[in-house]
Amino acid sequence: MSSDPDVKHDAIRKTSGDDSNDYDGKTETASDSRSPLDADKLRRNLNAKLANPLAGYTHKELADKGESYCRSNEIGDEEDVRAFRLGAILAQNPEGYAEVDGLSEDEQRICGEEVTKRWSQPKLLYLVIVLCSTCAAVQGMDETVVNGAQIFYSRQFGIGDKTSSRDSWLVGLVNSAPYLCCAFIGCWLTVPFNNWFGRRGTIFITCLISALACFWQAFTNTWWHMFIARFCLGFGIGPKSATVPIYAAECTPPLIRGALVMQWQMWTAFGIMVGYASDLAFFHVADPPGVTGLNWRLMMGSAMFPAVIVCCFVFLVPESPRWYMSKERHEKAYRSLCKLRYNKVQAARDIFYMHTLLEAEKETMLLGQSKVKELFTVPRNRRAMQASEIVMFMQQFCGVNVIAYYSSEIFLQANLSEINALSASLGFGVINFLFALPAVYTIDKFGRRNLLLTTFPLMALCMFFTGFSFWIPEDSTAHIACIALGIYLFGVVYSPGEGPVPFTYSAEAYPLYIRPLGMSLATATTWFFNFILSVTWPSLLAAFKPQGAFSWYATWNLIGFLGVLFFVPETKGRTLEELDQVFSVPTRLHAAYGARQVPYFFKRYILRQNVEPENLYNMDEVNHEPTSFSTEKPTEPSARV
Repeated sequence: MSSDPDVKHDAIRKTSGDDSNDYDGKTETASDSRSPLDADKLRRNLNAKLANPLAGYTHKELADKGESYCRSNEIGDEEDVRAFRLGAILAQNPEGYAEVDGLSEDEQRICGEEVTKRWSQPKLLYLVIVLCSTCAAVQGMDETVVNGAQIFYSRQFGIGDKTSSRDSWLVGLVNSAPYLCCAFIGCWLTVPFNNWFGRRGTIFITCLISALACFWQAFTNTWWHMFIARFCLGFGIGPKSATVPIYAAECTPPLIRGALVMQWQMWTAFGIMVGYASDLAFFHVADPPGVTGLNWRLMMGSAMFPAVIVCCFVFLVPESPRWYMSKERHEKAYRSLCKLRYNKVQAARDIFYMHTLLEAEKETMLLGQSKVKELFTVPRNRRAMQASEIVMFMQQFCGVNVIAYYSSEIFLQANLSEINALSASLGFGVINFLFALPAVYTIDKFGRRNLLLTTFPLMALCMFFTGFSFWIPEDSTAHIACIALGIYLFGVVYSPGEGPVPFTYSAEAYPLYIRPLGMSLATATTWFFNFILSVTWPSLLAAFKPQGAFSWYATWNLIGFLGVLFFVPETKGRTLEELDQVFSVPTRLHAAYGARQVPYFFKRYILRQNVEPENLYNMDEVNHEPTSFSTEKPTEPSARV
């Protein structure tokens, strides 16, 4: 690929629908007489156009397109027309503002500060960030207040016998109820909810459901009643977990978009920590006359408060401009984005680019195939799904939520008192949050794949260490000290690795036209295996004892390492066009490359030999064209996708 931007843009334009050899404007479907190779070529060309749909146009052509868009959609007055003429030019290359004639001195300054002071944004945009962070905290609290409450309600509901197989399964079923709902119903409501109610409406409805379900949980008196209340909580957790990152991404400028998507994981960790703190705060609350279990009821009910806060101010922020665009409400989309940018030129730039990208996405429908079918039948999409599903599956089967949901029970098993068990759980929550903070830096600095390959063996070691520590005599202080150390060290290595990587990886691996479907599958996967993990842990602990139960998940971490090594390509610093190339490489070639990395690592980092890293691939065997997939490929700063 040429390093000259103009050459690259011309090449993209010629292969993205502007060349009559590829697409002449006729409606073509899968029923056309086209060979599989031609169909794959058209699909790649359309994906290339999605990478930069404005490549190759002159400034005058772009300005005319911007004005035409503004006037045809009856947006504003002549001041807005000017904004769209300039914004359309900037949309092609936001960093080339110095070469755009007509920008005022103040407009040029603000465009420059987008790079030099990227966190200098309008106050309303920061309110969006606060909203999304609070939603993440809702998620975290929903997940962990049950950690301490189950100590009490399991006994009150008659399912607290640790030696009873029935009780163990019922405790697991009650705890896992929200994730059962998420996997089979909740996550799949994301698309219709967003279509009917918009991003803000979906966030309001799901947080309202979360608040009411938490309040409901506090008034249950049987295990099956608690199961129903927690199952309904899944209707709030599922669509919210998919919608909030989308809303954040659609409202924020490109240069801080990645960091804000990362905030979801970080503030979920914060909510997890607050959930533990809530358990500890209400532990000593005594029962008044006529009430049994007031302490655990307050624990379960406390998770409603951040959800109520979200419901109170969600409509103070603008609706997603992209959602308005999908409804052909271009004027509202522009007005919404004007509230999230410093000036109209910035808003017009982003709206015009958004419109152009949506028009490019519509061309993918020319292939005439079901998106569900393409997810499995198109090799590039299938490999992205394979990698995404591996990291999403391992986010649960690394064993982290065993600790998140059952740490208090684990510490009780280690002979801590109830109050000390809750205090030790809070310690894990603090570590989980603090070590999630560096992930904003490490995920782009070291790469997704490298983080996983480094942390999976360490997580396995921590799991083995924790399980084996139960063999230390109980009368020794080393018994509980080693168990706590193993759990805390697990949190240290999980938080910057398998914690933030899965959602980030899944969001970027798929082509844009199929990304919503891919993300729905990814979120459903993680919640389904969250359910499996939650429902089986009490019985696993009873059958295998702590030593075997922790070793089970330690072994899965080693399996996860092999899965990443052989089947998960690196996506750090790649544009969409480059990711098409990466995921077009046959799986057998990537697996062979992963196998060669093991002796390379041993020679370079153990034996300290001076060996050069090989290029990821030397030949794309699909098209028999030479490629240059380097493991050290730098990020293209002007990449829009």
